[in-house]
Amino acid sequence: MTRLAVIGTGRIGGEVAFLAGALGIAQDMVLLDENEALLGAQVQDLLHTGWDINVSTDPGDVRDTDLCVYTAGISRNPMVKTRADLLGVNLTIAESCLPYARRFSGLWVTVTNPMDVLNYFFHRKGGLDRRRCIGFGGQLDSARFTLALRGEGIRAEGTVLGEHGEHQVPVFSRLPVPVAIPERERILAALRASSMKVIRGKGATVFGPAVHIAALLRALISGGGRPLPCSCVVEGEYSLRGCSLGVPAILGKEGVQEIRELPLDPWEMEQMERAGGFLRQICGSFDG
Repeated sequence: MTRLAVIGTGRIGGEVAFLAGALGIAQDMVLLDENEALLGAQVQDLLHTGWDINVSTDPGDVRDTDLCVYTAGISRNPMVKTRADLLGVNLTIAESCLPYARRFSGLWVTVTNPMDVLNYFFHRKGGLDRRRCIGFGGQLDSARFTLALRGEGIRAEGTVLGEHGEHQVPVFSRLPVPVAIPERERILAALRASSMKVIRGKGATVFGPAVHIAALLRALISGGGRPLPCSCVVEGEYSLRGCSLGVPAILGKEGVQEIRELPLDPWEMEQMERAGGFLRQICGSFDG
């Protein structure tokens, strides 16, 4: 039986807990949130499904879970231009949650933005092995890229690496047709803005992230599948280190089993180096 902890049970955290129960990913859950009224409501709502699940709200139970999804913090709104702009407030919240990471022996999935930075933060300050500290975002960006490609008449599965933010790196060189640099830049600009359309309309992105987080959890539980784009702490992969960023990874019960290094063309490599440089500049403060 898989035991799942969710820290932060708002829109995405609550939806992840719901999908984990609905899809049979976890029958034993630990839910935590500083908003006690919300937390109590989410627990009751889950129990009212009639599913055979156990739900705890005891913080001490987190350490005994197999998977922990960290979604605590403030999400983007129309006034927040980029995910990186959330660092100040969400880093303070992450610091208060460090005790959970320091006592944790399972697999930690970081969702809160700026996700890549916070994933590296939990690795460095929470003492989590880099293989057990996985950031979510690349699957969602890749799904958005696939949708954008359809709009261009290209039927192919898209892959996005790099930062889950302004410095994302859509991989065009693996597509069945060539895409010129000006068209790449135009598509990249649209990808950067795609989430804000949802945020302006309904306040937050929920369905897309939750479904892909559930798929990520399944990959961690079962393993042996195809590489998924997720944020991993790099130590020389893609000639980068000192940060966490999106790369294709084979996942399993031990976490990140292998990081695949795709052959990138010069435009993609330049974008990847920019992403790494941007993230290293921020993540470097956690290395002291």
